[in-house]
Amino acid sequence: MKIAGLFSSDFQPDRLVRDKKPEAQKELSVTRYCSLIEDADGFKKVWEIVKETVKVSLGQHRLGMLLFLDDLPLHIGAYHSLGTNNIVLNRTLLNIVETVTKSKKLVNAFVYSILTHEYLHALGHISESKVRSLVYEVSKQCFGDDHIVTELAEKTPWMLIKGVPLHEIPVTKQPMELVKDLEKPNQRYIV
Repeated sequence: MKIAGLFSSDFQPDRLVRDKKPEAQKELSVTRYCSLIEDADGFKKVWEIVKETVKVSLGQHRLGMLLFLDDLPLHIGAYHSLGTNNIVLNRTLLNIVETVTKSKKLVNAFVYSILTHEYLHALGHISESKVRSLVYEVSKQCFGDDHIVTELAEKTPWMLIKGVPLHEIPVTKQPMELVKDLEKPNQRYIV
């Protein structure tokens, strides 16, 4: 069709073919993300999955984020302070999840869910309910309905430690720790 044809009276917009992702390609993406989260070693790999899935699902991304580990009250999984590029993940809670589950896949799913939530805050989504919905939307689109990542997004990441008496576990405060090399800087910053 010629460009001029788009503006002629013959043009019928309802006959355009929409660029939809073929089902087979969508299934390949889901399979790929499921494999990536299962095989991820460490925060950097999980973080790469967080950023990629949010970008693919929502078309949003942000560079220059920093991840810190700190011993927070056990009802807080992580937090992002508005106006910063910092996410602080609860180290004590993560240690409990690692001890209780003894599964790399479950720990990665937990970390993914928590970091995706905070990353969406860092992208400017303020409302807790909106962010929870977006985490579920991204998880479902990228991991499918039946994956643990989607289940954690739908219910709560705390379901992995259901029955653990968190109120009885003492939190020993250690210095906050920076997760090194979370992102490779690809832009120069002026300080």
